[in-house]
This record gives sequence, structure tokens and C-alpha cells, in this order.
Amino acid sequence: MIRIKNVLTLEGDKIDFSLDSEEERTIDGKGLTLLPAMIDPHVHFRTPGLEHKENWETAAKAAIYGGITTVFDMPNTLPPTITLERVLEKKSLIEQQLKNIDIPLHFKLYLGADKFHFDQISLCKNQVVGLKVFMGSSTGNLVMDDDSSLHAAFSLAAAHDLLLAVHAEDEALIQERKVLFQHRTDPKTHSELRNDEVAVRATAKAIELSRLYKTRLHLLHIGTKREVELIRRAKQEGVFVTFETTPHHLFLTVDDYEKLGTKVQMNPPLRTQENAEALWEAIHDGLIDTIGSDHAPHTLAEKAQVYGKAPSGIPGVETTLPLLLDACNKGKITLKQIVRLMRERIQEIYRLASNDDFILVDMQKKATISSHSLKTKCKWSPYEGRELQGWPVYTFIKGKVYELSA
Repeated sequence: MIRIKNVLTLEGDKIDFSLDSEEERTIDGKGLTLLPAMIDPHVHFRTPGLEHKENWETAAKAAIYGGITTVFDMPNTLPPTITLERVLEKKSLIEQQLKNIDIPLHFKLYLGADKFHFDQISLCKNQVVGLKVFMGSSTGNLVMDDDSSLHAAFSLAAAHDLLLAVHAEDEALIQERKVLFQHRTDPKTHSELRNDEVAVRATAKAIELSRLYKTRLHLLHIGTKREVELIRRAKQEGVFVTFETTPHHLFLTVDDYEKLGTKVQMNPPLRTQENAEALWEAIHDGLIDTIGSDHAPHTLAEKAQVYGKAPSGIPGVETTLPLLLDACNKGKITLKQIVRLMRERIQEIYRLASNDDFILVDMQKKATISSHSLKTKCKWSPYEGRELQGWPVYTFIKGKVYELSA
């Protein structure tokens, strides 16, 4: 039994709390706040095939240090997770890596939508948390850029009552605009090439397909004001659409290219401060459903390449919650909103059973994000050097306790 004394609840009450465990331990929770452990519904932990960037041994530690005990992993690995055989192989690899470090991280996998493997959807529907569609190119080659395939994916997802998660960027428009920017090498080009219209056009198409087929649509990493308004109208009209934003679309903008260059290149790209403010407003309106880190690590050597060769993606699983806790201390978000966005709505949308995982956070603790303390294998963060107030200090998962230090 683990006993926690004098801890604050989300409502601000002081309680004593006990947790079933083989370990006998008493923790003085004075000054700490008890929260449910968080869920990260959007990670790329890179197994199989890309383990030089990350693996589940390093990523699980990063998740635990970030107050996260459940993750949903994306399918764009090498090879991509597009068949039942690969889903089962990937699960086996993950379970072994987690066993190696004795961290019982909860995980779910996405099936990648692939136009040559539609028959796998029915076979995998009880093995995966959802079907992932890339409407625009990103890491890997799982682009689904023709209308007939998109119609098939939305139709099959609806038929099998499978949530369909979309990376909404219009590939045809991306390719068209590449010609306009082919001689540009400054990283800020990325946000101009993949402009708002690239995202809005794909988001609008995804919403219309959801309306047509009654598909459970979840739009990933939404970053623009125009998309937010499209989704707001669709929800008001009764379309089954939910959506996610990311820490980098809340805490970074196009202005960060000047200092960080290709380190902050990701898909969809960074947007303006005006767009970031629209996302914060949508959080306060209760419109945004989830926050996912889109943890997509690359090595520093890979990210140091010139624009056009550097890959897109940044790490984030262990900094998402601290960034939000710091924002809470600054009055930009409440603890209840954080729990809603990083736990409760995810459970509802993905129909997850609840668990008894908890975290203790110290809302007064100040620490600076630094590469040497990060657990992710890539050992860097675009937020390096930021001092944040508010950190998880204990994570409890399946009766195990992990004492954290930042």
C-alpha cells in the first residue's frame, strides 16, 4: 500500500490518499496536487526501424517523467504498421522493450491507412485504437492523396465503428506550392509553403467525408484559426468531429524559426501568434477536445541539415504537461482544463476504460528544461532554456511509484 498524506485534490481539498501496491510506502504530499495520470494520444516512438531516433525504453521513461502513463503510437515506422501481422509484431517488440526497463506503460497502436491494404481494417479493428490517414506527406510514405482512397477509408472506418484520425494537409497543394519555393532555403519557408490554405482545404474535405459517411473523425495537430472556425461550424451542425492541438502550436510561432531554424520544422508547420491566440481561445471555449504532443524525435545531426533535407518533427512527450502547468500558473489555463484535455476527453473519444494511475504535481517547483536531464533518446528540446513553474514529481502506474527529478 502506498499512502499519500496531506495532498491537495483538483478541487483544492486536502486529503489522505491510498493506492494499492506491493510496495509499502508513505509519501508526504504537503504542497503537492493529486491528478489523474495523463494520456498522450499522439506519439511516434519510432519502433520498429527508426530506433536511432527513439525506442520504447527511452520514450517510456520520457513519458513517465512527463506525468503520462498511456500513449497512442502512430503507424509511420519502418516498415509501416499497415497489416495485422505488423500490428502484432510491433506489439511484441514494444512489450519486450517495456519489460526490459520494468515500466508497465499503457499503450495503444494506430493502424496506418494504406490504399493497397484496405482488407486489413476489418482484421485489425479490435487490435488498434484507430485508423490514421495522412492526407499530406510527412515522415514515411503513407500519403493517401486520391479521393477514391479517402472515400474508401472513411466508409470502412464508419462501417467498422473505428475512429479515423487525420493528418489534414492537402498533398496536391503542397506539391503545387513546392515549385514556388524550390529555391528558398530558409526554414521559415516551411510555414509559407504549407500555408493555412494547405491545412484548411484538407480539413474541410475531411469534415465533408465525415458528414457523408457518419465517420467518427478526429483531426490531429490543428494549428490555424480558420480550421478552428470550420470545426466549430461542423460541430454545431452535428458532424461527429473532434480535434487535437499540440504544445508547439500553443507555445511556439513562426518567430521561433529565427533562433531555432529547422529544429522547429514540423508538419503541419508553425503558425503566427494570431493563430496561437485563436487556439487558446478555443481551449477556453471548450472547443478543443485533446492535446497531444506529436512527439516525433529526430537526432540533432538530422535536424542540423539545411532546409529541404532536415526532417520534420520535434520531441515533446515529457514537456507537454510542464508547459501547461506553467501556463496554468500564469493564468492561461486551469488544472481542470488540463485534465479534460489530457485525460477525460481522450477517454471519452477513444472509449478507454479508466485506470488507477495518478501523478503528484508541484505547482511551485521551478526548473529549467535542459538537454542533459531529458529522457528521450534524441536528447534535445525546442524549449531548452525555458524555466517552467509546475512539474510532475511522482508518477504512479499499476501500483508502481516513480519519483521524478527535473
